[in-house]
Amino acid sequence: MSATPLVRPRSGRVLVGVCAALGRRFGLAPWLVRAIFLASLLLPGPQAVIYLVLWILIPTEH
Repeated sequence: MSATPLVRPRSGRVLVGVCAALGRRFGLAPWLVRAIFLASLLLPGPQAVIYLVLWILIPTEH
């Protein structure tokens, strides 16, 4: 069983593809990952910073 690589897709992304990449990697719908992320923004914490770090660290699909 091979794991899907963690890459930001060129299609199906809304902003920069972080949620689409995480959804694809873990077998979840991108809209679900986006909804979870948006709901997490209501809680205190570094969610926006983590999103920016993932944007920098996750490579774009070739």
